[in-house]
Amino acid sequence: MERQLDSLLQKQEKSELIVGVGYGNNPAYGGKATNFDLPIVLKPFISPSVSYYHKSGFFGAASTYYLFDATRHPWFETDLTAGYDYTKNRSFLTGISYTHYFFADSSDVPATPINNELFAYFYYRKWWLQPGVVFDFGWGKEVTTTGRFTHTLTGKDFNIITAVRHPFIFTDVLIPEDAILLTPSLGFTMGTANYYSNLKAFQYVSRSSKIKKAKKKRDGREIELEDKTNFEPRAIDVTVNLSYLIGKLTLAPSFTLFKPLQGVDKQAMTYFTARVNYSF
Repeated sequence: MERQLDSLLQKQEKSELIVGVGYGNNPAYGGKATNFDLPIVLKPFISPSVSYYHKSGFFGAASTYYLFDATRHPWFETDLTAGYDYTKNRSFLTGISYTHYFFADSSDVPATPINNELFAYFYYRKWWLQPGVVFDFGWGKEVTTTGRFTHTLTGKDFNIITAVRHPFIFTDVLIPEDAILLTPSLGFTMGTANYYSNLKAFQYVSRSSKIKKAKKKRDGREIELEDKTNFEPRAIDVTVNLSYLIGKLTLAPSFTLFKPLQGVDKQAMTYFTARVNYSF
């Protein structure tokens, strides 16, 4: 959002090193005991990060996550991201990024084979209501070894988000040369949800109720099989992003009201994140 505000205000192009810390919620098992039959809930985390944005549009970032109320390994995840944002055209914004996830051996967070993500977005901004589309593809594998046996689980999920939004820009709000970017948006997510994951399309719990588990006997051993979900509507959300820029400091809270269209609980829920960034 801050890069887009730079573009909208036609600020001088520059390269930046940004350090920040974020707050949000991550799917985790409820309770402190190690019990995988417990329901999945959203537990709060903080996330320190460092990013470098080159004036050409290329960027790289690293972040790590600390889970509150964790049973063990509270530093449960580290991410490395590289990508490109194109914000020089007054008619549209677009970008693409790749992220690799490193997960700790945590009993709090649901295991997932998805540790790679390719994310791309496009927004047309010539109209008052700006339409956009996001493509989010995740894939990977998880290898576990028990005694002499090695088990490899491969998986993938693909989601498309369509959205409309309008950015409101206010300058010199509290002091000269500060700025606020307020962007409400309406989004519709469709895709697969075979695994709990940290894909950008899954900022909330929305795994499908159509996933069915079955147990079969093979070579005298009991194994568990799992059906996969179809590509289907997943959620509708209303999100309000706010970015306040004052000098080199940026405060960026975000609030989302969403309604899952799949899963056991389809009631409307809320999701909140916030970031504080300082640029050099």
